[in-house]
Amino acid sequence: MVRKVVTAVIVVPLAVVIVAFALANRQAVTVSFDPFSSAAPAYAVSLPLFILIFVLVILGVIIGGIAAWLRQASWRRSARRLDADVRVLHQEVEALRRRAAEDEARREAAARPSFPAVAPPVP
Repeated sequence: MVRKVVTAVIVVPLAVVIVAFALANRQAVTVSFDPFSSAAPAYAVSLPLFILIFVLVILGVIIGGIAAWLRQASWRRSARRLDADVRVLHQEVEALRRRAAEDEARREAAARPSFPAVAPPVP
């Protein structure tokens, strides 16, 4: 319930701001990919300014996410190695516990006095 309220409190105003931004920046701009000829570029596209800004923001988020993911590769590798070490150690601890329980059972069996089998009296 609280999550839905918080989401609505954040998403609704953000949507209003995005729509207002798009309406305020709907004039067309020409984006040219030819640095040598600004009068007659080899490739140019004309699109609304807000679309250009949204595309650039999305590309920035994607590139930033990829960069962060690549930077964290060593941490993920270390975590996988440590996880494998922990699993091996858990297996060793379980084997030692089993061996200790078996040794304890053997010691208890050896400590119990063994009585010879007595034949029942004959009537």
